[in-house]
Amino acid sequence: MTQRTYGGWRRKRSIGLLGLGFTSTLVLLGCLIVLMLVAFIDQRYASYMVPPLVVVFALALIPVQGGSLLSFVLTRVRWWWATVRGRTRYRAGVLVEHPRAFQLPGVLAPVTLLSAEDGRGGRFGIAWNRRLGHMTATILVSSNSVWLAEDGDVDTWVANWHNWLAGFGYMPWVPWVTVTVESSPDPGSTLRDQVEAAIDPSSPLAARRIMGELVSLAPAVSAQIETRIAITFDPRRFPTAPKGRLEAAAEVNNFLNQIESGLGGCGVSVIGRATPEQLVATVRSAYDPGSRGVMSQMTSAAADGIETSNWSEATPVGAEALHDRYLHDSGMSVAWIWQQAPRTHVTSTVLSQLLAPTRWTKRTTLMFRPWPASSAARALESQNTAAQYKSEMSARLRHRISARDNQDLAYARQAAQEETMGAGLLQMSLYASVTVENPEELDRAVSHTESSAETSRIRLRRAWGSQDVAFATTLPLGVCPPFLSQRN
Repeated sequence: MTQRTYGGWRRKRSIGLLGLGFTSTLVLLGCLIVLMLVAFIDQRYASYMVPPLVVVFALALIPVQGGSLLSFVLTRVRWWWATVRGRTRYRAGVLVEHPRAFQLPGVLAPVTLLSAEDGRGGRFGIAWNRRLGHMTATILVSSNSVWLAEDGDVDTWVANWHNWLAGFGYMPWVPWVTVTVESSPDPGSTLRDQVEAAIDPSSPLAARRIMGELVSLAPAVSAQIETRIAITFDPRRFPTAPKGRLEAAAEVNNFLNQIESGLGGCGVSVIGRATPEQLVATVRSAYDPGSRGVMSQMTSAAADGIETSNWSEATPVGAEALHDRYLHDSGMSVAWIWQQAPRTHVTSTVLSQLLAPTRWTKRTTLMFRPWPASSAARALESQNTAAQYKSEMSARLRHRISARDNQDLAYARQAAQEETMGAGLLQMSLYASVTVENPEELDRAVSHTESSAETSRIRLRRAWGSQDVAFATTLPLGVCPPFLSQRN
């Protein structure tokens, strides 16, 4: 019996020379034209222009850490300039009144917390980005295990998941969707607190004694795994433009009802929407892992014990972004970015090693950016044209076509053909972060995470100079680094 495999991921390409993008190719051709014109006027001036142009071309063509040497140098220069201006450090005054008090650090500074009604007698939290206008709501789910499921059921889950994601191509007001799996060590107090809260004081003494013995015999150390689906909305693209935050939150609630109904056949069980208190506890635990137990008790015992009007309970006291790590309150984190997808076809359990719980807090986020269905066909045709152009250039210059170029062209044609049959087009990326409380364990946690990624047949690249941004991306607050870089 053959096992179902999945694949076909490919990097977005553009028509360019020597592996450059379209814009870089135009700059290269423009420099060559200027050099030719100067040489036509006076060859002496052209000889002075050749050395700097050679240096620029070398910086643009030499690959370093998944990019060019020029991008690497520019990143280092920007990082040095940000360090000089003090933009890599965050210090919150506990007893100081300030107009920007109780705000999150870095790219999360414009994010504030809203509480909206879900129409069922409850409330859910919305992370509102005041600068971009985006609203992000989080759905808590529990994923079904594929180890004990039939192969046909797993295939059905994957197909329904694709249809669920493809539906966002018809929702231009949803720019991206993130799925985060967070695993953290649980010392065992969660089980004891939940059982004690559920026991009736008037129950028989024998029953309470049995429950106490069962709790005492339970493992002292366990793992806590949470799966979150964060959906970001752009209210400006709603069919009917809302007049204010209240109308926008009401529209978000209506769309969430439709979105939640489609998750039933995707192999997950919808637990509910994240409340404002749960969002505060999630953000606070991420920045201060030592307070995880306290925040869990506060959310389970008394929800009104957490301030939800602002981030007063979630804001870290101090944070500092280094070039290779991120320091925050009682934790130290390292974040990675997906550099390369699996080059081979994989099974449905390919990410099991990367998502497996460890002794450290780990978050893995998959980001899906749906392509509008109205322009998906044109985008795939341009990708098919770029792949054909690269193959033809390789054949003319090197008199042969590499196996990678052939495979890339096959994937491009396959994607275009599947789109004609109703498939959706998504831009996909992955972010991962690991947090330790003891700095001596950081190297071990980093090596373990990187080896798990290699086992999962993906290649991670450390977010050099952007540790705080990659860390914030793994939180359910609607951060999208590609969108931010394009905006800047």
